[in-house]
Amino acid sequence: MEKTKRSSVLLAFLCLFLWSATPGYGQNTKDWFTGLPRERMPVKAWPEGKKVAVCFVLYVEVWGQGQGPTFRPDMIGRKPDLVDESFRQYAIEWGVPRVGRLFEEQGLPLSIALNAQFPQQHADVWKRFRASMPHAPILAHGMNNSTELLPLESGLDAQKLYIRRTLDMIEKSTGVRSRGWSSPSVYPNADTFTATAAEGIRYTLDSMDSDVLSRLVTPSGPSVLIPYPTVTVDMGQYLTRSKSPEDLERIWIDYVTELAQEAEADPDRAATIVAIGIHPFVVGTPAGAASLRRVLENFKDQKLVWVTDVEAALQAAGEKF
Repeated sequence: MEKTKRSSVLLAFLCLFLWSATPGYGQNTKDWFTGLPRERMPVKAWPEGKKVAVCFVLYVEVWGQGQGPTFRPDMIGRKPDLVDESFRQYAIEWGVPRVGRLFEEQGLPLSIALNAQFPQQHADVWKRFRASMPHAPILAHGMNNSTELLPLESGLDAQKLYIRRTLDMIEKSTGVRSRGWSSPSVYPNADTFTATAAEGIRYTLDSMDSDVLSRLVTPSGPSVLIPYPTVTVDMGQYLTRSKSPEDLERIWIDYVTELAQEAEADPDRAATIVAIGIHPFVVGTPAGAASLRRVLENFKDQKLVWVTDVEAALQAAGEKF
């Protein structure tokens, strides 16, 4: 009888070990993209017992004439293509400031992913926008979003140099040395994580595969991965999948509400986080801003949802800056 009991206990411990070592449940895994060690960062709850952190990240970008998002593909052969150029110019001159005003009016924080060339090329727009969000953390987003992307084919050292130039230019224009990174045009490779860490970057949005924070252990030091799900980014849904701002309103509310309902059903589950990428082409129009306003008001009313910025979320998770 005693032997049988000991065997049962041993079997239970073995099952527990196998369960904890299973990918998806274990805390320590190998990252599928980089091959580097990756560990989850358990957060029981966010401030005031919230269970879902939502970070809106506005992409403030430079594309250049003849470059960038195309609203009417049937017109790109025209010279000049007034329709698509106006679509892009409106986003810069009217969309960026409108989004800043909206978050200011709502009393909610915003994070900024900034192309280094933007404050120089659009100094007045940047000044007006930054005045509305003076304390928003600035994530480096490369030099521009079209002609000067990461030199992915040139090796690790070339990426380090590009990242350093980006950080230097942003600091010169804004006075902020960015601690966060989002690769321009969402186009990094495995080396990018090591290169950003080597240049002092502490966290990145280049991870799109999770609901929780994790830490990537690179040869240059650790890098925190903030979930940036593909399906919540407005640009892809708007331009590629033809979703309207009203469609995005439903997508965002459903996405976050479901995370909150999962947390309410299982209070012991880890707190989740989502970075939602927004662009002035989409939410910077009057109609887009109206949809975004309703989303923000919905989230403010949800008892388990915390609208915050990326660095406040990391500080709440125990990261020190």
